[in-house]
Amino acid sequence: MAHIDLGVDESLFPGISGPMRFRPETAEPLNRLAETLLRAPHSLPQGDRELIAAYVSGLNECTFCCESHSAIAAAQLDDGMALVKEVREDPYSAPITDKLRALLKIAAAVQESGRKVTTLLVDEARAEGATDVEIHDTVLIAAAFAMYNRYVDGLGTLAPADPAVYKESARRIVDHGYTAALADAPAP
Repeated sequence: MAHIDLGVDESLFPGISGPMRFRPETAEPLNRLAETLLRAPHSLPQGDRELIAAYVSGLNECTFCCESHSAIAAAQLDDGMALVKEVREDPYSAPITDKLRALLKIAAAVQESGRKVTTLLVDEARAEGATDVEIHDTVLIAAAFAMYNRYVDGLGTLAPADPAVYKESARRIVDHGYTAALADAPAP
């Protein structure tokens, strides 16, 4: 049970969806930020950006966000959940591009502290072909997910155990985006 009364049935609105319904005026800009970072036209594929969000959420031990974004990434990656799990377990040996691996290193540094992002990490990412926009957005995704993860866990929201819940939510977000899917969805 959440730490505060969100005014919703948490089994129908777990994780971030309950707090977003509790304060829709804050939900709107949070959803726009997620839509911009994770779905807007970009040189990094949506699946890779979702993978960064899932990876950071895993490092932050936020079950709801990690499972949600893992499912969304899996729905958009050729190797699906198997690849997501490999990256979450060990991005250094996972079968991903060297550019994505370098960006995940930056994301992990941000997760620990923004000051852990070094010129060396940025130079390594550039050497693997990362653009300044990709580096910028990786830092912002990691920083944003520190906030989203703490929002979800700080309110003690429900994280369903059933992977099917996350898979269904992923389908809605892939099909309709964050701003539409979360506004209309009856579940996460």
